[in-house]
Amino acid sequence: MNTITIFFERLAIEARVGVLPRELKDTQRIYIDAEISVQQTQVVNDLDITSVLDYRLLRQAVIEECTREHVHLVEALGQMITTRLLNDFDEVTAVKLRISKPSAFDDCDAVGIEFNISR
Repeated sequence: MNTITIFFERLAIEARVGVLPRELKDTQRIYIDAEISVQQTQVVNDLDITSVLDYRLLRQAVIEECTREHVHLVEALGQMITTRLLNDFDEVTAVKLRISKPSAFDDCDAVGIEFNISR
């Protein structure tokens, strides 16, 4: 068996996240960077998408978790995303996830949290 890594770099999402008055009122752009380790249990068939984990499904799960409801803490959002990926996709063995908020401070490009979760 092989392990492959599916990654997303700066997936931009308009999310409702935060505790500040402006964050409670409006959405804000967040960026998701993810490295998702996947156990490859079968030979890849170039003509059959079901022979691999379709990264469109992973992307959709991340977007759904980020846009489903208002979340006060980025830490909670990270737990929601990583839990969903591990629960919904048996092939996923580990998730490295970074959530950044680029508009949080004027004096830096972004602030955020990084998670490393494995089965």
